[in-house]
Amino acid sequence: ELVPSLAESWEVSEDGKVYTFHLRKGVKFQSNKYFKPSRDFNADDVIFSFMRQKDPHHPYHNISSGNYSNFESLGFGQLITAIDKPDEYTVRFTLAHPEAPFVADLAWYFASILSAEYADAMLKAGTPERVDMDPIGTGPFKLAQYQKDSRILFTAFPEYWQGKAHIDRLIFSITPDASVRYAKLEKNECQVMPFPNPADLPRMKENNAINLMSKAGLNTGFLAFNTQKAPLDNVKVRQALAMAINKPAIIEAVFHGTGTAAKNLLPPGVWSADSQLKDYDYDPQKAKALLAESGVAGPITIDLWAMPVQRPYNPNAKRMAEMIQADWAKIGVQTKITTYEWGEYLKRVKDGEHQAALMGWTTATGDPDNFFGPLFTCQSANGGSNSAKWCYQPFDKIIAEAKSITDRQKREALYRQAQQMMHDQMPAVMIAHSTIFEPVRKNVSGYEIDPFGKHIFYQVDIR
Repeated sequence: ELVPSLAESWEVSEDGKVYTFHLRKGVKFQSNKYFKPSRDFNADDVIFSFMRQKDPHHPYHNISSGNYSNFESLGFGQLITAIDKPDEYTVRFTLAHPEAPFVADLAWYFASILSAEYADAMLKAGTPERVDMDPIGTGPFKLAQYQKDSRILFTAFPEYWQGKAHIDRLIFSITPDASVRYAKLEKNECQVMPFPNPADLPRMKENNAINLMSKAGLNTGFLAFNTQKAPLDNVKVRQALAMAINKPAIIEAVFHGTGTAAKNLLPPGVWSADSQLKDYDYDPQKAKALLAESGVAGPITIDLWAMPVQRPYNPNAKRMAEMIQADWAKIGVQTKITTYEWGEYLKRVKDGEHQAALMGWTTATGDPDNFFGPLFTCQSANGGSNSAKWCYQPFDKIIAEAKSITDRQKREALYRQAQQMMHDQMPAVMIAHSTIFEPVRKNVSGYEIDPFGKHIFYQVDIR
């Protein structure tokens, strides 16, 4: 369900193309050593936050990286034809065509509202990058200090519009190693720990000082084939490689039973996920026969990329890649495993340098389009989040149609067609949906696991 926040209410025109948002009054922006706001949040801030991403000539468009992959994957540049303000507390978005998930998409991180006044001040001072490196917002915590690769310190923002948070200081202690994170948790050096090692879960359950929380994640881990590169431009090769992967063995060895084998892009908790769809069976013999049928002259060698970090949908990509390598060897396919630092990995995948890459997604909105649109449409294949670089017109047509109607039953029928089409064309092998586990010390109250992968501390207290 969508909950009003900076927008108190909204209306949609009869033709589904004009959205009018009524903004909350009295919302304060934070300040920092470079800037003190002279006014409350208003329509100018909303217009700035979107036009920066939409307009290539906007003075802030190319500041920092100039990378707006979510905005671009959704096609917002073409979708939003105008943004205007009838008054200080009303914003109107005019769209090129009706878009059913539009309001849900605005609840995503990329649509966070920044201060236009701060941006103007930093532009005049000649330091526009401060808007990104020393950000201010309207939320319950303000950034106090950032030490690269070490920690982020936040302090409670007393003027937050819903009231001050219970805790005064919030520290994100950047700790890439899961066993080191758990050691800190045991010693009470930290109180909440994301991404535990699945192998450590039994120990955590037995620790009396720790509450091991769990929730089904709205996520999918998958192996994306770069469909622009031979031999992965051949659908029979993709199907053969999919059949050769032993998913149950991966679930056991990598997830230690904390995941379920995936057959769909949509996790079971997202509406329109097709539980009736039949997955390919693990069948190395049939995979070999398909490879022979494909007409691709052997031997085949695949460069398989494995992410260097733990993700909710993949606790150990290196181990997963090694298992896939062993599976593919059984059908005569050689595999070279490659990895990069996470930021570099994402950039290179976005640029299409990979041949096959372990990737994944946690929905930001719960709408099926938040999986299909950013991950597998033609729009997102060029510089967006489509790591398969798959542009298939029949699929695109279905996704565009499903987005343009509001009737949920009709959308559901279209999304079921889309799932079958992905299964047949195999731009990516769906591997797992995971359960999210987070060990939390028992002196923490009010913390909940967020199925969208966020970590929310506004309601949290510590005894």
